[in-house]
Amino acid sequence: MIDFNKVAATWDANPKRVKLAHDVAEAMIRVLQPEQSMEALDFGCGTGLVTLRLQPLVRSITGVDSSPEMLAVLQDKVKRQGLTNVHTRLADFDKGEVPEGRFDLLVSSMTLHHVPDTAALLRLWFDLLVPGGLLGVADLDTEDGSFHGDNTGVFHLGFDRARIKKLLEDTGFHQVQATTAAAMKKEIAGGGEREFTVFLVTGRK
Repeated sequence: MIDFNKVAATWDANPKRVKLAHDVAEAMIRVLQPEQSMEALDFGCGTGLVTLRLQPLVRSITGVDSSPEMLAVLQDKVKRQGLTNVHTRLADFDKGEVPEGRFDLLVSSMTLHHVPDTAALLRLWFDLLVPGGLLGVADLDTEDGSFHGDNTGVFHLGFDRARIKKLLEDTGFHQVQATTAAAMKKEIAGGGEREFTVFLVTGRK
């Protein structure tokens, strides 16, 4: 599996990765319409590319990740920018570690395909939301494995939107909808470039 601790320091050096996070965050803002009264959680926040885009729009936001080095990069950004409403939590869902608190808004970008048990993670997210809370999940549409090249630690080659919507509904979410959040061109093994699409599926507890 990719060692996110080893790549944390250079994670933001990839302009396509930064643009993808920006596009996803903009889609989340457009669809979910964050409010200043909200306590938000970014699950699998990495270096905080989405976290910090949402930060000005909510009362507070907590970035949760299983990589301490990724969180260290985010913490450095928070310190340099003098932000007081951004918090970080180290938690590894695969080890049964669960972040504390309840939230009005929970978002996650490009994390779901790295987790074996999709349904279990959706149940956790449901439990972390207050009644009426909003969920926004962005991830790859179904693909053939070309996106990562080395698929070690990748448990899902994207997702079928209809299946994800049904999983959210089975978990208890309503007002479930899906839209295209972003498109990303990427070099693939064997040469050439291919476009991959990222969906945003949303729902309310």
